[in-house]
This record gives sequence, C-alpha cells and structure tokens, in this order.
Amino acid sequence: QVQLVESGGGLVQAGGSLRLSCATSAIVFSDYIMGWSRQAPGKQRELVATISRLGTTDYADSAKGRFTISRDNAKNTVYLRMNSLKPDDTAVYYCNARHYLSSSTTYWGQGTQVTISS
Repeated sequence: QVQLVESGGGLVQAGGSLRLSCATSAIVFSDYIMGWSRQAPGKQRELVATISRLGTTDYADSAKGRFTISRDNAKNTVYLRMNSLKPDDTAVYYCNARHYLSSSTTYWGQGTQVTISS
C-alpha cells in the first residue's frame, strides 16, 4: 500500500523556519516527481514546489527565495525547508508523488499543519 507521510509541521513565529519531511513507501521513489502543495482555510490548494527525478526544482512565486525542496532517493523522502516564514504561509502542507510517465498516477499524503504566528 502506497503511503506518503508528512511530518515537521507546527507552530512557529513569523521569521522562523521549519523543515517538512515526507517519507514514502511502496513506490519506486526515483520514478516520481515529488511536490509540496498547501491549502489555507477558505483557499484553493496551491502548488508550492516540485522536484524532478534528477533534482530540478521549481517554485511558486510565493516560495522563491525562502523555500527549498530537496529529495533523498536513498531514504525515499522529500523535504521542504521553509525560511523567513510569514503568517500567510499558514496552511496544511501536502506532499505528492507523480509518476514521471503518467500524471494520472499520483499519490497524496494526509498533510501536516503549519501555523505561523505574527
């Protein structure tokens, strides 16, 4: 059974940092493009960052310069380092895995809450 399990969320003050982790199982991790999305209350889910199989990264404008996505293929884990956090970053953060040959083969984690206090 495929599992994506996020961790590392929490409550931090504005200006602080967090590192989210997403551990995967039952997939060939290196075959998947990994991403982080977030959803704030009353808003649509927003793609924050992606990382290709070879490590090419892409970021939403809101994340550029502050967030860093990385992956460890040996640990089947993807990370999101978030610096200079703002109250607007408050959301549930979701990890997703999308197969590089078939976008219909996509898995999601359950999410981890990130709350930034002003």
